[in-house]
Amino acid sequence: MKVKHSLRKQFTIIFSVLLLATIILCWGLSSTLLEDYYLLEKKKVIMDTYKKMNIAVEKNTIATQDFKMKMQRHCGKNNIAMIVLDSYGRPIISCNFDVELLRRQLEDQWFGGNDIEVEETAKDDSYFISYNTDKRSNMDFIEMWGILDNGNLFLIRSPLESVAESARIANLFLLYIGLAVAFLSAIIVWIISRKMTRPIYKLTNISAKMANLDFSEKYEEKGNNEVALLGQHFNVMSDALEQAISDLKTANNELRRDIARKEEIDEMRKEFLSNVSHELKTPIALIQGYAEGLKEGINDDDFDKDFYCDVIVDEAQKMNQMVQKLLNLNQLEFGQDVVTLEHFDIISLIRNYVQSAEILIQQHEAKVHINSDAQVLVWADEYKVEEVFNNYFMNALNHLDGERLIDIKVIKNDSKVRISVFNSGNPIPEESVDRVWEKFYKADKARTRAYGGSGVGLSIVKAIMESMNQKYGLINYENGVEFWFELDAQ
Repeated sequence: MKVKHSLRKQFTIIFSVLLLATIILCWGLSSTLLEDYYLLEKKKVIMDTYKKMNIAVEKNTIATQDFKMKMQRHCGKNNIAMIVLDSYGRPIISCNFDVELLRRQLEDQWFGGNDIEVEETAKDDSYFISYNTDKRSNMDFIEMWGILDNGNLFLIRSPLESVAESARIANLFLLYIGLAVAFLSAIIVWIISRKMTRPIYKLTNISAKMANLDFSEKYEEKGNNEVALLGQHFNVMSDALEQAISDLKTANNELRRDIARKEEIDEMRKEFLSNVSHELKTPIALIQGYAEGLKEGINDDDFDKDFYCDVIVDEAQKMNQMVQKLLNLNQLEFGQDVVTLEHFDIISLIRNYVQSAEILIQQHEAKVHINSDAQVLVWADEYKVEEVFNNYFMNALNHLDGERLIDIKVIKNDSKVRISVFNSGNPIPEESVDRVWEKFYKADKARTRAYGGSGVGLSIVKAIMESMNQKYGLINYENGVEFWFELDAQ
């Protein structure tokens, strides 16, 4: 894409205009104020000379050779002529080859009564400052004359040397130099801006490719400035966008796969209905058969009648339990059941449950062992945790064999608490380990039917634990099976 307004050109023009405006402003100020500034500096030099002489008077060193040498250097450096006269009109110190000329000039100023324009007067009338034109040399001077603190007369003068002309020449020189510097600076800025804007052009090209979903090009310029940091952010953004598009394509592909699996899901639904029908068919047939037997009076014995009624009630109860479990499982799987997190003692829950199941434990001739009596607090839905433990415990009771031992362990590890229920007996076949959590799956169908199991209990465990975002599982041992689940301790 062609850039209509080049950043490089704009940068050069703006910088050049600012530089030229600065030079013109400096030239204008110099033309206006340089002459006044020159005169002000001359005044300062003369006043400084006057102060030095008064200090020498105070220290009584004005007539010493050392002070005279210092004043000679000072006057030569600042283009000053000066003379100091004693009360008899004799020179004490002077900085000029023509001492007599300075003495006559001082006498003319002090005693001659000439009409002199005085520019500034000290408060104690100890000196005067004026601008004069020397009639002998026809030169302009700034002069200071008066009386030192010890009563000696003095004169200090410095030629102005045509200040206006000097200022005009200096201003003209400043203008020429300024224009030359501005032109040279524009060239340098053009070259530097090319180097500075190159990374920006690079970023522009990268962004153009990113707009077309091409993330192959990366910013590789080195540096620690803002542009380099922007380039690094471009790289991060490019990677993030590329990953996001990749994820989007993956999700789109997954969506297509989900659509393709619609028939498979329909088959699963049909299989579920078939399993439910199969599970209900046997108890319904038994209820129907025994009910018809009672109705036809096959056996009038009271004991047999009670037996028929017990069978009908037992099978109806099994059907009711299975339907209730299916309803609970359906609510859990579709997120219709609210999980309420509570802080409670898991040891207390386990001991209360085991105590309430004492009759079942005796009927199964089971030995139950709990590894801890100490309080262990967890965060979870207490009702659902009890239901999980119930399914594990009843599963253990119904599959007891060998030592007929049920070992319940509660182990705290950092922020988690693991609860496990081990029962001695035969391990679960390897091909069934991953399928025991499926609805209606029965690893040992004969035993499951014997104790009235529906194959839904472990599916409910899976749904409850997933609703609380916690882990669960089983471990096979040579002498039994251990089912476990975890809860938060904090």
